[in-house]
Amino acid sequence: MDTIRILGVDTSLRSSGVAVIEVTGQKMRALVYGRIQNKPVMTHSACLAEIHRQVDALITEFEPNEAAIEGAFFAKNAKTAMILGQARGSVLACCSLRTLPVYEYSPKSVKQAVVGVGSAQKDQVAKMVMRLLGLTEQPQEDAADALAIAITHAHQRGVPEALRSKAI
Repeated sequence: MDTIRILGVDTSLRSSGVAVIEVTGQKMRALVYGRIQNKPVMTHSACLAEIHRQVDALITEFEPNEAAIEGAFFAKNAKTAMILGQARGSVLACCSLRTLPVYEYSPKSVKQAVVGVGSAQKDQVAKMVMRLLGLTEQPQEDAADALAIAITHAHQRGVPEALRSKAI
């Protein structure tokens, strides 16, 4: 049975969730999860550099085969959408430089894949992540989202290629 590792990232300028899971057949386990927390006093460019550095360190240490990130959503505030786009760009550039294919999933599709309901609450997602990965503690919210994104990609890998999400 093949084993793959998936990097999951829930991007944000100040608190990006990150996770690496390992999947062998139907069995999944978390290798690492947490968040990249940037201090409010840091400039945007310093935050983007820190996101890049920490994602690169995860790729170096855990050697994932693929990455999954949350897709862009429509924000009411254009400035917020632009900042989120910059954080996503930092992750995409890092993965691209490491030739790591990246797949994108909408927040609704992540909730649907993990909980079974596209309108699930964050706490429901975190609890289901705990169950699916056999965790003894509920992960911090951003980390739980990153784990959920990685789990979603693991589930998508079992879908016939014609219906599967394409690398971005």
